Amino acid sequence: MRSRRSSRDSKASITEESEDSESPPVDEHGEGQLAAVNKSQSPGGEKEKIDIPSAKGLWNPPPDREPLDATTPPALSKEKMEDTRNFRRPRLKSAWLCPLSTLGVTFLSAFVLWATIQSFRERQCDIKGCRMPQMSPVYIREKDFDTEHTRFASKYNLYLYREHNVDIEYPPKGVPVLFIPGNAGSYKQVRPIAAEAARYFKNAAAKDESLLEAGQRGLDFFTVDFNEDITAFHGQTMLDQAEYLNEAVSYILSLYHDSRKSTMDSDLPDPSSVILFGHSMGGIVARTMLIMPNYQSNSINTIITMSAPHARPPAPFDKQIVETYDDINNYWRKSFSAKWANNNPLWHVTLVSIAGGGLDTIVPSDYASISSLVPDTHGFTVFTSSIPNVWVGVDHLAILWCDQLMKVVARSMLDIVDVKRPGQTKARAERMRIFKKWYLTGMEPIAEKTLPHKDPTTLLTLDNSHSIVNLGQRLVLRQLGESQKPRAYLMPIPPSRESGSTKFTLMTDQKLDGARDGNLEVLYCSVFPLQTGQTAALFSMNMDLSGDSSGSTRLACKNAAEDVIELPASVQTSRQPFEQTRPFSYLQYDLEDIAEHQFVAVVDKASRVAQGWVIAEFVEKKDSYIRSNTSLRGLLMDGIRTVLPEERPFVTEIHIPVMHSSLLTYKMHVGVQSCGEDGQLFTPLLRQYLVDPYESKFFVNVHSADLNLHGSAPFIPPTLRPSSKRGLSLQLWLDPTCNSTVEVSVEFDFLGSLGRLAMRYRTVFAAFPLLVVALVLRIQFQEYDNKGRFMSFGEGLDRLIPRTLPYVLVALSALAISLSFAKAEQDNPVPSPLSKSATEQSTTAMEFAKNDLLVGLQDPFFWFLAPLFALIAVGVCVVLNYGAMLGLHSLTILYTFFSKWPTWIGSERRSPTITPAFSTSSPRRRIMTTMMLLFFVATLIPYQFAYMVACIVQIATCVRALKFARENRSGTYWDFYHYTHSILIVMLWILPINLPVLAVWIHNLTVHWLTPFSSHHNLLSIMPFILLVETLTTGNMIPRIRNRLWLVTDLLLLGLAAYAALYGVSYAYRLHHLVNFIAGWLVIVHFSTAPPTISGIIDLFNDDGDDDGSKKRHQ
Repeated sequence: MRSRRSSRDSKASITEESEDSESPPVDEHGEGQLAAVNKSQSPGGEKEKIDIPSAKGLWNPPPDREPLDATTPPALSKEKMEDTRNFRRPRLKSAWLCPLSTLGVTFLSAFVLWATIQSFRERQCDIKGCRMPQMSPVYIREKDFDTEHTRFASKYNLYLYREHNVDIEYPPKGVPVLFIPGNAGSYKQVRPIAAEAARYFKNAAAKDESLLEAGQRGLDFFTVDFNEDITAFHGQTMLDQAEYLNEAVSYILSLYHDSRKSTMDSDLPDPSSVILFGHSMGGIVARTMLIMPNYQSNSINTIITMSAPHARPPAPFDKQIVETYDDINNYWRKSFSAKWANNNPLWHVTLVSIAGGGLDTIVPSDYASISSLVPDTHGFTVFTSSIPNVWVGVDHLAILWCDQLMKVVARSMLDIVDVKRPGQTKARAERMRIFKKWYLTGMEPIAEKTLPHKDPTTLLTLDNSHSIVNLGQRLVLRQLGESQKPRAYLMPIPPSRESGSTKFTLMTDQKLDGARDGNLEVLYCSVFPLQTGQTAALFSMNMDLSGDSSGSTRLACKNAAEDVIELPASVQTSRQPFEQTRPFSYLQYDLEDIAEHQFVAVVDKASRVAQGWVIAEFVEKKDSYIRSNTSLRGLLMDGIRTVLPEERPFVTEIHIPVMHSSLLTYKMHVGVQSCGEDGQLFTPLLRQYLVDPYESKFFVNVHSADLNLHGSAPFIPPTLRPSSKRGLSLQLWLDPTCNSTVEVSVEFDFLGSLGRLAMRYRTVFAAFPLLVVALVLRIQFQEYDNKGRFMSFGEGLDRLIPRTLPYVLVALSALAISLSFAKAEQDNPVPSPLSKSATEQSTTAMEFAKNDLLVGLQDPFFWFLAPLFALIAVGVCVVLNYGAMLGLHSLTILYTFFSKWPTWIGSERRSPTITPAFSTSSPRRRIMTTMMLLFFVATLIPYQFAYMVACIVQIATCVRALKFARENRSGTYWDFYHYTHSILIVMLWILPINLPVLAVWIHNLTVHWLTPFSSHHNLLSIMPFILLVETLTTGNMIPRIRNRLWLVTDLLLLGLAAYAALYGVSYAYRLHHLVNFIAGWLVIVHFSTAPPTISGIIDLFNDDGDDDGSKKRHQ
């Protein structure tokens, strides 16, 4: 039943008609005011008018200015209405038309996006090579860990993993390890690492019983069932998990107090620490545990994380997760800035971050860097492609089951175990040495050599039949056992010169593990003057190669087996570095490390001819090191080309300082060398590496290679200790027996570089489109306030592109360049907080956030990214606008179809009527509905749910507005539809920022966790949106502002645009609050026409009563 106006409203309308006898003006677009008359036939046969109260602003403008034009002049008389109908209005411009400029920008944006996605999927892609592990899992739930221990017992569960037929002991008696799954992860993901650790320790303990006496034990893996919590999107969930895990650690440690007392391990100390093994966001939760109030001091001393985004949150859509990240990282930086170890609560903690590399498309591996948090003495970041015997990149999930990787990680964790200490692990320095040994190639600057710290263990006795290589000459053995007996080759160690100027290198295809049955052994020896018979007690091994010769030389030697670096084998049949073939053995020492010795002894122990080769030499750095001084522009335009001479070391390093950005990719080509009749000992082997983070990639049998890296990346904070060696290095092993030149070239790969943007700038689409939307809204409101016409969003885009967009692009370019030159990272490196005063520490702390601006880079070369993203955002907004229009028109057709359905099926013939789209609703009902929704937001539901409801209501309002505009064909109603449509576009761009938290809330409901969020219940964060949407449901057009207050709208929209460009990517959650503030201003403008008195509010409720009465009388 349609409501009628009250008698009081009718009298007001008649009075206004008598005062204003002129019809409303109609401009060239055929637009009138919102209260133009709509006649409809009421059931009683009376004609009904829809009007809107006259405008009376909340503020009074100066007398010489016009007041706020609320909406409409008063209703018209019948004669005036007929005059208006006879006025011929020009047709409105179709909203579906698209000018050439808009079409061109849209196609350009689409092309760039398509090229970027294609590049991301098909170019510069790493090869997958993980092998599947074997496992037989058994999970034992810890039922005693209940509500007496934690308030989360009804939501989370703790399990102990047991490998079937391997782990048979319960309660556990090994060393506790706690696995923490990541975002939406499962507790069952612990299977590969736990199974590998259990099987390896069982086999190792069976072979060597001394391991137990040395303090080694098996690992007891506990795992947590978080019910696949969505941690990456919600800070409170991350804090809840950290609180639960600290309580779980206390419970786990208590299990060992009784289990060890009843066994042979009763004399061992009670465990006081747990090893943490976290995947993805689980690694961040592990670090969060140490800042929680319920953290037990020293209960965590070792953390290993897999693909964990330490540097910044992967989705900054939640305020609390951004703040939690800041709290965690600031705590870790502050701890390691302490001058004395006693003041550092993390002094005993080691942190190793393992990243998967380019195959990880979930979290950019740049985020796994901890160089801005932890010094090298306490942790490092390493990529799986660097780890010996792994040498392969892995994706975000495969990093937990890749068999090669799990073998290395499990053995490294077993190596650090020492149950004789309360912490259950070795000392921090020893732990770091073990981790470096297992995870680094051995060629990094922080790699530790054991040879200088060892005592001689081998006595080598030689006669004159053994060869002494001339000083400076290369040793080359093409096969072993030629003498049919063991033979030693002595290479004199040259005198020490300038530090770092000379190094010794050796490579062979034989295994150099120090085993007695091996064919090859490398010793570093000095002359031993003692007499015969005095050596048995001093050396564990006596190698006598003198035979019966009386004139023999005795050498005291150290075995270099512990410093052997394994390299992937590179032969004619090699295709990938991770193939299951015996690796090459490589030794590399600076002359300072071996200067105390006199000879390098290469001992060929083969008693018959055997396949194998050895190359060894002393080489000057100037002969093996090439530094490219080309500029980045020269590299991109012309590339780098160099020709290696015939006489060259077998390993050459090419350092290119300008190659440090993770956004640029390259292609490398290695020329073919001719080796004559003897053939090659090995084919070219390439290693590309960075010093920070420790990322190495190997290419075997290389002729061409795709070079991509994880160096300087967007939004990543600077390091604690900047490396003196910046840029990419290419280490190339070439067979020196091939006396031919080799050409090496590096070229820029433009198409491959496009794909790098896809991973690093995905969140750009949550920010930069709002820059465009805000500028379009500004154009719309300026047009409306000046001329009374609210143009469509599409028309606003059409005006933006030729008039405003060029200035925006120039401004973004200038801003990017100015930021780069103001604090360019390469010109102003961040000082280390480890050796600075308090004032300098605060300055440094500010430096860690300097990459949050704009596109997150301080490199002036990338100035074009900001305008490029703005240009793409324009095209995306055009597509979204047409998509929204298509959806709204489709819904309008359905709405019109079903609204007429009762007329079609009725047997009584009814005269066609025009139903008003916005009937007068009860103010009391609207107020009660709004208050009820706000009450639920304040108590039960997050405001993100209310925002989604507001978006749905706004869609319904747009559909009704479009239906009414199409039926009445008046510019006035099209204005209102354009206004509601533009508000909907803004709300749709904010919706993705709110959906993640909403998904977390829905997930909690599915697992029957009904405890309300302790956050996201701020009424002010949603009230303006609700009031604005509720106001639009009444059909009231926003008043025009004809005084200087239009500047408020203008400045607010400009502020939103500026913030979206500057900080929108790093702090996307604030975009909701900024748009919410603008919505509040629009609500104020809407309500500026309401009487600002209590009597006016009472009249609204009286109107409601009159309406109800008129309805009853009408019935």
